[in-house]
Amino acid sequence: MAIDVTSARRLATRMNAPSRGARRVDRVGDGLLYGACVLAALLSVAVMVEVVYQVVSGASLAFSHFGLGFVGHTTWNEVFNRFGAGVFLYGTAVTSAMALLLAVPLGIAIALYLSMIAPAPVRAIVGPIVEMLAAIPSVVLGFWGLIVLAPFVRDHLEPALHSALGFIPLFGAAQTTGLGLFTAGLILSIMVLPIVAALSRDLFLTVPQELQDGAAALGATRWEVMRGVVLQSTRPGVAAACCLGLGRALGEAIAVAQVVGAGLEIHGSLFPTGSTLAAQIATKFPSAITKLDISSLFYLGTVLLAIGLITNLIAQWIGRRFSLQSGLLAGRA
Repeated sequence: MAIDVTSARRLATRMNAPSRGARRVDRVGDGLLYGACVLAALLSVAVMVEVVYQVVSGASLAFSHFGLGFVGHTTWNEVFNRFGAGVFLYGTAVTSAMALLLAVPLGIAIALYLSMIAPAPVRAIVGPIVEMLAAIPSVVLGFWGLIVLAPFVRDHLEPALHSALGFIPLFGAAQTTGLGLFTAGLILSIMVLPIVAALSRDLFLTVPQELQDGAAALGATRWEVMRGVVLQSTRPGVAAACCLGLGRALGEAIAVAQVVGAGLEIHGSLFPTGSTLAAQIATKFPSAITKLDISSLFYLGTVLLAIGLITNLIAQWIGRRFSLQSGLLAGRA
């Protein structure tokens, strides 16, 4: 007996269509998922607003007492209630700049090796090892810097740099402890390195192989392909990775506090002791007694928070620019 095709299709549709109960469960599940996502987003905003409010409100006394002059003042004296962030801003800028100066070229070189040169077995071993540097607790890394790196810097690195580059004020006389801004910058470079290397490697792997093959077919060497195709097309993304690494360097407290030496003066050399915004807050807050002292530490936190937010906003802006450029290139292709 012949079966009507239309009837068969209707029957199949009825059999495959979900029941009313199943549709009701799907709607409830969709609503719960949507609500959970909205709640998570609102919670993150609320936490951020609460953090900013607590830090700024805690610094209100120092705001009214010192004003904006606190940012440039270089004295920190609890006895006479004279506080300023100048020394710590200088230490933060010097150690973070040194970390980027050392970690960015090395991280990009590691990323190029892992994505373009290394064979698969080597890539499978070296890649996770580099990423594991980010998993080392900062207190452990600072402890290693205190007992291993600082003596090496004192006995070998600082004397060698002073002997070769002592005519430059940055490389003054070697110190007797090995603790200082230079050692803190080395520790921060180790912490920034895996961030730059991992993000840059992922960016380099997104470059279409057709572009690389086309450049090679035109006679470009491997280095010319890396420089003219890979690095050129991923330049905004690499810059965003550097900004994220800078954010890590700016906010690190424990490891820096262990090796920076807690100095309260600005020196022209990298080798003497110093301090940073995060390290000063971590070391001085437990022992702060007066209200103005505590409020000044909150003022330091406000300055550090502002710098961190600006850095992250710059990184996001660069990342969006990179995504836009990638979309335009894909559309043209």
